Amino acid sequence: MTSQTFDSFILKHQIIGFFDEAITLKSGRESHFYVNWRQATNDAFLLNQLTDFIRDFLLQNNLAFDSLIGVPEGASKTAVITAMKIAQASPTFAKGSHIIPMGRAKPKQHGAPQDKYFIGQPKGRTVVLEDTITTGLSLVEFLHSLQSSGVEVVAALGLTDRMETRDDGRSVAQYVHDEFDGRIQYLTMSDATKLLPQAIRSEQPSDGVVSALLQEFERYGVKPLDLEAL
Repeated sequence: MTSQTFDSFILKHQIIGFFDEAITLKSGRESHFYVNWRQATNDAFLLNQLTDFIRDFLLQNNLAFDSLIGVPEGASKTAVITAMKIAQASPTFAKGSHIIPMGRAKPKQHGAPQDKYFIGQPKGRTVVLEDTITTGLSLVEFLHSLQSSGVEVVAALGLTDRMETRDDGRSVAQYVHDEFDGRIQYLTMSDATKLLPQAIRSEQPSDGVVSALLQEFERYGVKPLDLEAL
């Protein structure tokens, strides 16, 4: 895959789009654009394509890993299917060769200790998948919970980074680096600063929405939104 083909997939299936009236995000900030990966993950045909993209991206980046797990619950389904595809393509695929892990959104209050936080605990070098990354809070909380369970996390992969700074002024990439002393590689397959100019060109939102987006990135963006190419 290339970044251009993945961006085209996002734009074609309206995973990114605009609101005439600002909505409040989970982070508490208001925004005039959305990145909604449920558009793809709830459709079997699109989910099949998406998981192919993720598998190819991981292979192209030469990541040495043994397990793939999604941040619960939003990225769980996508990670499970991708992990299965990777396992099936492996020349060592056999009984006991690969684990298909999944995290619990809430700890299980009874049963075996190894089942408290997982439905299948990751083994070996682990990549964590997140769908949309805003301030990185959910991602980093899950990374900490994995480490406290003894899981060796080697990379965090986001489908789309909204390219916002946190309230402390750091990007999510810097936040992950600082929290884990550079031991966890941070990767994203797409980012809003590249997607939004293309989406504006194709969707033609109102001048008011475009102006609000420019202000949004001036205030919260890792870098300003560049619309000169429009």
